[in-house]
Amino acid sequence: MTILIDVSKLFKGRAKIKSLGRYLERVSKMAGEGNEIILYGPAPIWLYLKIAHALHGKARKLVYRSPIVGDLVIFDHNPD
Repeated sequence: MTILIDVSKLFKGRAKIKSLGRYLERVSKMAGEGNEIILYGPAPIWLYLKIAHALHGKARKLVYRSPIVGDLVIFDHNPD
């Protein structure tokens, strides 16, 4: 299953490092287990990096969707 996650919807205004645990919990619940996850939306790079780290081993595939370059695969653990 492919799940789209708009990272900018995790916070209002500006993302705050002190709220990182809450952001990661929400993303983890949205991602489920073994799915293809596509991250997109304006957000700080530190948040994207922490999300990628948190989803490694949980998601089958992680993609960053950029309005400039399109889809960029971060990791893909698909055995095919």
